[in-house]
Formats: sequence, structure tokens, C-alpha cells
Amino acid sequence: MNSVKAWLLASRPKTLTAAVVPIVVATALVSVLGYPIQWWISIFALLASLFIQIGTNFVNDVLDFKKGADTETRLGPTRVTASGIFSQKTVAWASGFCFFMALICGIPLVIHGGLPILSIGLISIFFGYGYTGGPFPLAYLGFGDLFVILFFGLVAVMGLVFLQTGFWPFEAFLAGLQVGFLCTILIAINNLRDVNQDVHVGKKTLPVRFGKKFARFEIAFLALAPFALQIFWLSRFGWKAGLLPFLILPLAVKIIKLVFQTEPSPAYNGFLGKSAGLHMVFGLLLSLGFLI
Repeated sequence: MNSVKAWLLASRPKTLTAAVVPIVVATALVSVLGYPIQWWISIFALLASLFIQIGTNFVNDVLDFKKGADTETRLGPTRVTASGIFSQKTVAWASGFCFFMALICGIPLVIHGGLPILSIGLISIFFGYGYTGGPFPLAYLGFGDLFVILFFGLVAVMGLVFLQTGFWPFEAFLAGLQVGFLCTILIAINNLRDVNQDVHVGKKTLPVRFGKKFARFEIAFLALAPFALQIFWLSRFGWKAGLLPFLILPLAVKIIKLVFQTEPSPAYNGFLGKSAGLHMVFGLLLSLGFLI
């Protein structure tokens, strides 16, 4: 495997919708709320979000290996540290570089948005490491799902809308909740797939704490709740914003059926790809509904 392909693998492309979708939805929401879109803000926010996401993935790659969560029995995609493609030190330095670049991209946003944006940026980077690192790693304590809803949903959407408008409207909260729910499906499926390995290494994810049945119903809720919340957009902005996302509802139903019918296995890697597609297409359809 060449180094470019290896670094692409380490960045976990299927997870990068977590960085892109909130920016797209928030930018479209700004437009439908009647404010002019300041494109430079969205671009810098997207770059910062991507660097935080990739940096978090690199940290996760190193620390899951060190803590014994990634072994030769792993059911998920290849991890570059566990497989020996890159050393722990190399991947750790790469994560540091990504977080540094996120800070650089965030400087214009902080100058524009002030202390609230500085606080959001620093906290996001801190928890990007704290997801698997530090004395209280969120992923190992069962708080990973909440982290994703908060930072890759609410904080990302509301933060960008604030940067663009100077306000914290309820619409941004609702859109952030929808985006966060759909993004969290990826980690929920990942945790359900790895439940039998995680229980042996003390990784207390929700499936480990509450069982596989709970995890399946969690995924069903995360997949369907965003569609239920569409009633607000239907009443607020009309049928285009309210109904367009329902075009992707069959995929949400399919993912739920697959998860309920399939025991944790490598087949879940394919479910991750479908979930990333659901997250991305829902976000694009919702954004299109806002714009037209």
C-alpha cells in the first residue's frame, strides 16, 4: 500500500461527511433565513471542521491500538497503526498537525466571531483528543454518541449560523439536531459491530453497557427522528424544505432492517457506507429545499 492510499485510509473517508454536512446545511439555512451568505466564512469553517475530524480519527487510530481495542480480530476496516503501516509516533504527529491546521483555519473565524467562536474551537479540539484520549476518554465511557450529536451537529451548525448572522436562532438548533442524529448512526453502527471485542478491553460503549437490542433501537431512533422533525420545516418554509429529504427515507428504513436482521460482523462495514450516504444525501436534500 502506497503512503497516499494509507493516509487516505487513516483519515476514514466514510466519516468525513461529519465535517461536510453541517457546513452545507448551515450555509443553506443562512440563505433561507434571509441573510447573505459570506462564503469565506463557510470555506474556513469547512477546512477547520475537516482538520478536526481527521485529527480525531488519527488520535483514535493510535489510542485504540495502545488500549487493545484494535487487534488482529478486528471486524472493521484496517487501522494503520494496528497493522504496522505507520508507527504510533508518526500517526500521533499527523494528528497534531491536523489540530494545528484547524487552529490556523479558525483564526479568521475567531477574528470575525470573537470569544464565542474561540471557545467553540478550543473546546472542539480538546474533545477531539478527549474522544479516545486523556483520563476520561468519551468513547470508552459511553459518551461518544452524545459527543457526535453535540459537536458534529449542534455546535457545528449553530456555530456557523452565528458566524454568518450574529444570532443563535432556533432553526439552527433544530437543523443541528437532525444533522447530529444522522451522523451518530455511524458511531452507533461501529459500536454495535465491535461490541464483542469492546467488552473485553473495557470500552464501555452503549452496546456494551445496555446490550445489542438497545443499540439497534438507538440506531432506529437516530435514523427516523430527523424525518419526524421535518414537520417543522414543512410549516416554516413550505413543502420543498419539508418533503425533499423524504426521498432518502427508504435508505434509512433499509439500514434499520439490516441492523436488526444481522448479527455484529464485517457486514456492518457496508452498513457504515450506507449510513454515510444517508447522512450526506439527507443534508444535501434539506439544503436544496432551503435554497429553492
